[in-house]
Amino acid sequence: MRITRYAATLAAFGVVLTGCASEAGNQAQQEAEETTAEVEEVEFEPGSTMAEIVEAGELRVGTKIDQPGFGLANTAGDPEGFDVEMAKFIAAKMGLTEDQITFTETVSANREPFLQNGQVDMVVATYTINDTRKQVVDFAGPYYEAGQDIMVAAGNPEKIEGPEDLAGKSVCSVEGSTPAENIRTNYPEAELVLYDAYSKCADDLRNGNVDAVTTDNVILTGFVAGDPEAFELVGNPFTKEPYGIGLPKGQDDFRDFINDVLEESFEDGTWAEAWDKTAGAITNTEAPEPPKVDRY
Repeated sequence: MRITRYAATLAAFGVVLTGCASEAGNQAQQEAEETTAEVEEVEFEPGSTMAEIVEAGELRVGTKIDQPGFGLANTAGDPEGFDVEMAKFIAAKMGLTEDQITFTETVSANREPFLQNGQVDMVVATYTINDTRKQVVDFAGPYYEAGQDIMVAAGNPEKIEGPEDLAGKSVCSVEGSTPAENIRTNYPEAELVLYDAYSKCADDLRNGNVDAVTTDNVILTGFVAGDPEAFELVGNPFTKEPYGIGLPKGQDDFRDFINDVLEESFEDGTWAEAWDKTAGAITNTEAPEPPKVDRY
């Protein structure tokens, strides 16, 4: 696999992310190297989006590299996690091998621009499907449903039990994310601190610079598993966040194809196997029931 960088160098991220990895997380990353996806021989209709990607010999995927369990750069700089496995499924069903996938680091704020500008073919990056985003990009899926939650310092010294307790507290999230917009809109008395990556929020909480971090529960669970002496999860989800695969607007053929791939992985067990090797191994949770694909 190849990976390109957008916001940080490997050296800078490597120090931070490796320091946050737990033994379980490292084991899960090693297991994830053995992908559950098997490359297939397939032909596509000439002129289709899939045929054009296969002809180019490269599937360009935007993903995150700072989120344990879903998209985290390993010590070699390669991204691993549940989102990465979803991308591998799709590539394999197109007849592309892993070395024909180019992963580009994608943060919350640049997911739509990357798709609109043609910098990536798709985005698999804990990307919540919502009506506002549907105005500028399309989505396949969902392939997972998360919920917004809150991470606090171990022992919960500020006694934060839910979003109503964030009034007057400093809470960190990521610019361009639905959790940040939810806090800004519905809990304006909280002091919102924004970065481009959740790993920076985790560092601020660890160092006592903020009182809490908020984003999707599965993302926070990965950070807690990586450093349980520093963090704990409130465990009170207060939204529903269906994760989809972002695509350029109007590529209905590609969206239908990916939806087919996802549904097949739900039915044949490869989706659950991917969960067990990645997010499930880090969080010590069994694969949930997969969501119903929305073919809007």
